Amino acid sequence: MNRRMLLSSGRHLLASAGLLATFEGVRLQALTGIARSLSSAAAASPSEASDKLHVCVVGSGPAGFYTVDRLLKRYGDKVHVSILDRLPTPFGLVRSGVAPDHQDTKNVINQFGALAGDPRVSFFGNVLVGRDVALQELRQLHHAVVLAYGAESDRRLGVPGEEGPGVLSAREFVWWYNGHPDARHLPVDLSQVESVAICGIGNVALDCARALLAPAARFQPTDMAGHALRQLAGGSAVRRVHLVARRGPVQAACTPKELKELLTECGVTAATSAPDQLDVSAADAAEMKATRLKRRVHELVSKAAAAGGGSGPCGVRELVFDFYRNPVEVVRGGPGGAVSGLKVERTVVQPGPGGGAPVAVGSGEFSVLPCQLVLKSIGYKSLPLEGVAFDSRRGVVPNLEGRVLKALAAAAPAAAADLDSGLYVVGWLKRGPTGIIGTNLVDAEETAGSLLADAPALLQAHGAAAGGRQGLAGLAALLQSRRVRAVEWGRWRVLDEAEVAAGRAEGRVREKVTEVADMLSICGV
Repeated sequence: MNRRMLLSSGRHLLASAGLLATFEGVRLQALTGIARSLSSAAAASPSEASDKLHVCVVGSGPAGFYTVDRLLKRYGDKVHVSILDRLPTPFGLVRSGVAPDHQDTKNVINQFGALAGDPRVSFFGNVLVGRDVALQELRQLHHAVVLAYGAESDRRLGVPGEEGPGVLSAREFVWWYNGHPDARHLPVDLSQVESVAICGIGNVALDCARALLAPAARFQPTDMAGHALRQLAGGSAVRRVHLVARRGPVQAACTPKELKELLTECGVTAATSAPDQLDVSAADAAEMKATRLKRRVHELVSKAAAAGGGSGPCGVRELVFDFYRNPVEVVRGGPGGAVSGLKVERTVVQPGPGGGAPVAVGSGEFSVLPCQLVLKSIGYKSLPLEGVAFDSRRGVVPNLEGRVLKALAAAAPAAAADLDSGLYVVGWLKRGPTGIIGTNLVDAEETAGSLLADAPALLQAHGAAAGGRQGLAGLAALLQSRRVRAVEWGRWRVLDEAEVAAGRAEGRVREKVTEVADMLSICGV
């Protein structure tokens, strides 16, 4: 077995082959010590199963883990929680969504890891609800099921030319550079791209711009996926990024901290596409006076545009703010229909109906921003699950304080008869894709509170006298009977240690494995 941790100079680490070969010894040692295997879980006694409140959480991102935390703290030893995730890896958005150069934000996985290691919690990765197990089966095995699978789709621009190569959602691009298996093989070739148009100016848009414009050395020590780092370091031709926003800088959705990071730490030259885009209207002035953060965003953009250059080591790359511009068409004038530009309409911001938020109205004046890649950063969107009511307009599961409704509620407030008893929802699937990681803590508190308030009735309806719920024992037995290659917590830790060890050998936080087959091989399932 090849135990060398360093590859020869100038060669990149081949994550799939390298990890599989280098860490075989680590894998075998760790697997030997895994105590809570599927077989032991399946052998749990009936009395153990009937005495507890059995909860299944579908999704292992922040919303799911915060819900687990609330349940354990408020129900003690009288609860057992099984967590399912469709990927072999846990942590959802923290692993695949948080920017690689924001490692401090990812420290929350230490808290989540401690929760997953609690004997009252079981984790099953690589288990997809609807493929490996039906939602109805989960409900029959548990007193309560909490849906926490987040938002894995995107809002559309709805413009001509949107479909086809050269147009990606920001989520897809973020997944690509973060090593999400679903995005590992996206057709991203930055050697053919000099200019990128990003539709939107929230923090995710800034993350994408930073990845494209900052020196690759910024990401070398991080856990950015190896395939992305190699492109950024040696193959990217990107020299300009347009941030396209329908409204002005005062209405920008980004936060000052992230904007300042992009403008002052990444060596970019900043500009606006027209001088009047920083003009302050009376309405803007009122907003800036009322909200310090809005004033700060305007100040940062104005200062950067006036300076016309970055203070970092690579000021040749340019960030262009295109405020008051609404995308109306992806122009495909390149070879074979390749993207050649983004057609935009100049907008005018007017007061919203009834004194609401300002709205952007088209002026009939058009222009084209030359670009070879368009990223859509206009919002994530959750996907429906068979057997669960879904509000397709808002992209959420209709609920009352986290209790799932049987159908979309009418004008009248939901009543008890409208509730889908024993089914709950939390996170973006519950409220929409808003807030930061910590927002899910408050959200989980509400959903867990509703579940625990219902617990006596759920236990009475499905307690030992009524046949009970098998919980973990029944779930483990079902997965085994179907030969599902489930990754339980101890086996995930094998992969985790392998990634960290491989990263350490390269002077990085970790080297992510990006293929599910390789993940399962390293985990030994």
